Amino acid sequence: MNNAENPRLPLPPFDRESAIQKVRIGEDAWNTRNPEQVSLAYTSDSIWRNRSEFLSGREAIVQFLTRKWLKELDYRLIKELWAFRDNRIAVRFAYEWHDDSGNWFRSYGNENWEFDEHGFMRWRIASINDLPIHQSDLKFHWILGRRPDNHPGLSDLNL
Repeated sequence: MNNAENPRLPLPPFDRESAIQKVRIGEDAWNTRNPEQVSLAYTSDSIWRNRSEFLSGREAIVQFLTRKWLKELDYRLIKELWAFRDNRIAVRFAYEWHDDSGNWFRSYGNENWEFDEHGFMRWRIASINDLPIHQSDLKFHWILGRRPDNHPGLSDLNL
């Protein structure tokens, strides 16, 4: 796939509106929990740091996300714009999930993103912490998939 022929809108340089749009597109993709679909937002040689794991390329991204979503069950994610400039966006996020023993977690983190001129992410640097929670503490209440537009965001939930 040629990035120049199939750009991923919106394109950099970002303004506030286009950065917010790019963040929501990313959130929506990750909430599909479809590794192949998610990987298409990244350059073919994209570089990631996710926690202490280092990845390069779409195939590594697909393998990583496949492992992730086999472990992190009933995954629901909210991302929020933190800052932007030119072709870079910083986000904060939280997601809720449980393991195969029924233990629930809320994972908090920050990501730094850098995009190429065609709107594909070429760098993703993620720092993430996991907090064990009780099921009664869940704040993300929607059917698996895209977060509804009327569901509160991170700031609304004081996260």
